[in-house]
Amino acid sequence: MGNIVKKSFPVLNMHCAGCANNVEKTVRKLTGVVEASVNFATNTLIVSYEGGQLTPGEIRAAVLAAGYDLIIEESHKEKRQEEEQHKHYVRLKRKVIGAWIFVVPLLLFSMVLMHMPYSNEIQLVLTIPVMILFGGSFFTGAWKQLKLGRSNMDTLVALSTSIAFLFSLFNTFFPGFWYNRGLEPHVYYEASAVIIAFVLTGKLMEERAKGNTSTAIRKLMGMQPKIARVLRNGVEEEILIDQLQVGDLVVVRPGEQIPVDGELSEGDSYVDESMISGEPVPVEKKKGDKVLAGTINQRGSFIIHAAQVGMETVLARIIRMVQEAQGSKAPVQRIVDRITSIFVPVVLGIAILTFILWIVIGGSEYISYGILSAVSVLVIACPCALGLATPTALMVGIGKAASQHILIKDAVALEQMRKVDIVVLDKTGTLTEGHPTATGWLWAQPQQMHFKDVLLAAEMKSEHPLAGAIVSALQEEDIKPATLESFESITGKGIKVSYEGHTYWVGSHKLLKDFNAIVVDIMTDMLVQYESDGQGIIYFGRENQLLAIIAVSDPVKATSAEAVRELKRLGIDICMLTGDGQRTALAVSSRLGIERFVADALPDDKAEFVRELQLQGKKVAMVGDGINDSQALALADVSIAMGKGTDIAMDVAMVTLMTSDLLLLPKAFELSKQTVRLIHQNLFWAFIYNLIGIPIAAGVLFPINGLLLNPMLASAAMAFSSVSVVLNSLSLGKK
Repeated sequence: MGNIVKKSFPVLNMHCAGCANNVEKTVRKLTGVVEASVNFATNTLIVSYEGGQLTPGEIRAAVLAAGYDLIIEESHKEKRQEEEQHKHYVRLKRKVIGAWIFVVPLLLFSMVLMHMPYSNEIQLVLTIPVMILFGGSFFTGAWKQLKLGRSNMDTLVALSTSIAFLFSLFNTFFPGFWYNRGLEPHVYYEASAVIIAFVLTGKLMEERAKGNTSTAIRKLMGMQPKIARVLRNGVEEEILIDQLQVGDLVVVRPGEQIPVDGELSEGDSYVDESMISGEPVPVEKKKGDKVLAGTINQRGSFIIHAAQVGMETVLARIIRMVQEAQGSKAPVQRIVDRITSIFVPVVLGIAILTFILWIVIGGSEYISYGILSAVSVLVIACPCALGLATPTALMVGIGKAASQHILIKDAVALEQMRKVDIVVLDKTGTLTEGHPTATGWLWAQPQQMHFKDVLLAAEMKSEHPLAGAIVSALQEEDIKPATLESFESITGKGIKVSYEGHTYWVGSHKLLKDFNAIVVDIMTDMLVQYESDGQGIIYFGRENQLLAIIAVSDPVKATSAEAVRELKRLGIDICMLTGDGQRTALAVSSRLGIERFVADALPDDKAEFVRELQLQGKKVAMVGDGINDSQALALADVSIAMGKGTDIAMDVAMVTLMTSDLLLLPKAFELSKQTVRLIHQNLFWAFIYNLIGIPIAAGVLFPINGLLLNPMLASAAMAFSSVSVVLNSLSLGKK
């Protein structure tokens, strides 16, 4: 495999789920394409291809040949797509108004003035503009698909209206053909025109409703400022956001949105980061502190040294991730796609069979019934409702999650979450604040001046979350780090270093045992007290001597206990994993109401525990910081990272909770269940609609009660089915 490029392109001129399938098939056939997926609800193509074999221009050329178009320009593509969609909506609105201007008098002549002289000819004149001016796109679209050997909604509309129109045209100019056979020559011009008017109206309502499903993305994009103020050659000037470069000095005034990711090089202020991190309290920023694009400067003016601009900022990554997630396909959608791809040919077959059966069973006097029934079958069986059922629900669900600071990587993650039986929670930084402080020091040996120097130097090199607490405490005492001779990290246990020929070590009680150091009796009672209070214990020693015990407190988050209760209410079991000792783990788990926990857990132990649960048939969600728990996260059925601003593990986890509030966790599971339930509802009604509608349109009720579905009603029902699916999806956003 060469250089695999993954791109997202807005697609233009798609009318239905069949169109989406056609674009997908076209792109997949191109040499160099690894994977291609088209989402009809978002009008987006996501394609992975080998950069050395294919270019965006070549992909667009293939799509153009299939009758559609792509926006391949990287700059302002979302804006251009929005503009194109708005233009399409305006054109559609004009077509709808124009069509109904002709259809209303046409209905008057067909239902009230049908016996008036030249009534048929007047209806013909009123129908032609509707078919050519306002419904012409259906016929050109159907012709393009026919040349490619494919079909879509245009095929059904063009066929049904053409049959009704041509039959009526024949009866208008050759009525004697039927009179000679003792039959009345009826015309159905109104059916052709009303079908087009209703389909256009349905598409207009559908486009308007679909636009509401992308509200969350528009809100995220609204966080991106359009103008930036930069210092160049000592002069302050305003430029477009696209013209920013890494290294620029960006001036931000009070109340303005920050346009780049970078560091403060001058000034200080408080910044509202709630739109990114979810934390409501403004954060103080001083020289050297990092700031993020989209956040809001509240007080002072400052200058930022730009580190990431444009598509590389955290906000841009979040927007891109949500867009890709909304455009991804749930496993159930793959089945729907296969059904949709054969749907139109099957419907054509049913329509032909319907016409034949009417003639075979009823004879020549039922030929007009046969034509009407075949037309009704073609009209009522549009696959749009099926095509919209899954993607619209996903768009609303994933968009709603993003607005609540829950980033869901793709549709598979969303679907997997509802199956979770047990949530495995890491303690530090997940259940606790993740901001530990050193609260107690017990020295087993008389202190020597260099002990703290060595301890500081060792912990400054450590990546363990608790190391920062000791570093902060020692730096407050103005301790200076010693110059170490060697450093070694011992996974899951701690670290050891060399200083002046001696080996020093810092870590858990497992490291204490490895060095055969002993906790003297006089310290044991205090140690038990620390652990019973839920505090973590760090041991510091030299060779086989214990030098000190340090108690580190990492307070439990205010929302952790409530989050645990909410998860239990959802029927999910909970387990806590921690590297702390048994007494500390017991104290924390008891406080939170967690019955099951594993103490003294090394990274391998956490991964093995997840594997054991899966062997028991459990669906496991692992919640951690995305780094220390990477093994367990990789193994879990659903991996959930606790995000912290720029440290969010978006590339690691399937789901990222961007705020430290653990109550987002039950919300994420609840939202997953609601979204998947909505998908199933939409698919149920879309399938049921066709299963019931097609036989009725074919005329199965005619022998029982004389009911024959008029093609005009069939077109109205078809339009309503698509709109109802989208509106049902939008209901999730209001819950």
